[in-house]
Amino acid sequence: MDPGSSLHNGKPILEVKEMCKTFFAKERTVIALDHVNLSVYKGEFISLVGPSGCGKTTLLRIIDGLEIADAGQRSLEGVPLSGISQDMAYVFQDINLLPWRSVLDNAALGLEARGMGKSERKDRAMEVLEMVGLASFASSPPYTLSGGMQQRVGVARALAVRPKVLLMDEPFGQLDNFTREALQVEIAQLWEKLGMTIVFVTHDVDEAIFLSDRVALFQPAPGRITEIVDVDLPRPRADYDVRAHPRALELRSHIMTHLRAGKGMPE
Repeated sequence: MDPGSSLHNGKPILEVKEMCKTFFAKERTVIALDHVNLSVYKGEFISLVGPSGCGKTTLLRIIDGLEIADAGQRSLEGVPLSGISQDMAYVFQDINLLPWRSVLDNAALGLEARGMGKSERKDRAMEVLEMVGLASFASSPPYTLSGGMQQRVGVARALAVRPKVLLMDEPFGQLDNFTREALQVEIAQLWEKLGMTIVFVTHDVDEAIFLSDRVALFQPAPGRITEIVDVDLPRPRADYDVRAHPRALELRSHIMTHLRAGKGMPE
């Protein structure tokens, strides 16, 4: 399927063109990205799916400016990007909260880095903590929270800067299944409420189907997007058992078959 999905018309908010990245080690060379192209449309939720080492996290980091590509171009709203974009925010798999700062101050960290005044950033941080259900923990140190709650602080920190595009790198990968599924529902609800644009990395096919409008399938060595699949399931998906839906079963079978054929079998 063409990267310009049938679900979308008009110009994309985020574009990646001919992106290449190679890593050199002593004994081998790894082509992490081989002429990767991707268009992301305003307000959509798109997941990048593939096994560990297929290049999906490398692409996400290059999109944000955390890594430099060997070749290729990225643009936001038609404007070429260089360096880290202030219009995007990144949620890491490792939560990376500062233990000596309160939950509120952790949520305000990105605003502080952007030079926002103390009173305004406190109000903004409290606003996003309310969105993720943690306002009552604002004064708590993060180490007193559960893993799921800490990850919600990380999401709040990203939302606080009001990004045009939210990048999420396997944010639930280290959580137990119950907490993971609960946070999937919360992210889906936030996305629907705020109309966010999200690029989400995962190797969990069921997670991608539950959350996404489209799923970009990666193959490893060299890292390429080999197909983009439209997830044409009704929303809100928390209202029914997505995994049991006949169309979801078809999508899962198609994705798994495609990944196996490309030796991109998720773990």
